[in-house]
Amino acid sequence: MTDLLSVVWNFDPVLVELGSLDIRYYGVMWALAILIGMKFFDDFCRREGLSPKISDSIFLYGTLATFIGARLGHCLFYDPAEYLREPWTILTGIRDGGLASHGAAIGLLIGLWLFSRKN
Repeated sequence: MTDLLSVVWNFDPVLVELGSLDIRYYGVMWALAILIGMKFFDDFCRREGLSPKISDSIFLYGTLATFIGARLGHCLFYDPAEYLREPWTILTGIRDGGLASHGAAIGLLIGLWLFSRKN
């Protein structure tokens, strides 16, 4: 009975293998989130009368800030000693995993704040 109440998190993260390239569920979810977010944001900007140039800039700032914040959030919150000892792994270690949703949220807020200061 208790087996029905448990969740098993050790499934294979690879969705599709294309030669030496592995397409993972997490990457597909990121891509879908960006594409769906872009569609909703584009519709919103059209309704509000924002120019495509401004809306594209906002979306670019937000997307880049989200990725940067997610990576830095993981590095700062989960293993700061490792990344202070070997800071280049902040960039090179991303292929081994390491994005934090709370870092992404903080990064997005900072990115949009920077955009609003610039414009």
